[in-house]
Amino acid sequence: MTRAKLDPIDRHILQELQTDGRITNVDLSTKVGISAPPCLRRVRALEEQGVIRGYHADIDPKALGYELTIFAMVGLSSQAEADLRAFEDRVKHLPQVLECHMLQGEVDFILKCVAHDFADFQDFLTRELTSAPNVSSVKTAPVIRQGKDQPGVPIALDEARPGAKKAGIPWPSSKVR
Repeated sequence: MTRAKLDPIDRHILQELQTDGRITNVDLSTKVGISAPPCLRRVRALEEQGVIRGYHADIDPKALGYELTIFAMVGLSSQAEADLRAFEDRVKHLPQVLECHMLQGEVDFILKCVAHDFADFQDFLTRELTSAPNVSSVKTAPVIRQGKDQPGVPIALDEARPGAKKAGIPWPSSKVR
């Protein structure tokens, strides 16, 4: 995907939608300082460009009984592209796997998983991960405490890339507001 060219109004729209994806178009247009029709056109254009990939509810896993979050570092026997894709396709269908990232280095993939308890995770680990084709090793790290959970991307920081200072774009303050 090519990098989208966004003006300050588009960035403001994205920032507001990341904060509140259920905001009405009228409220959004007021916050970004344009009228409702062009605001809606901009949102639709951002959706069509793939900048906005979708909208979802942020559900607390513990409210549904998922008491554990575990990171699983998976090593494969073969790193041939077909084998890498086969593993990715397999984990796409496992609801306990929330994220799957291919890494460079000693570990091929890191998975973010949820489970109701350790017995539930042990069952998932032996039934689905360690027994999967081409999996040579799985190392797990249960999460003790979550220090930060921030969805989205830092839109304001994206403007302050190298060279932005010369263009007069200020570096955002890190102060809590």
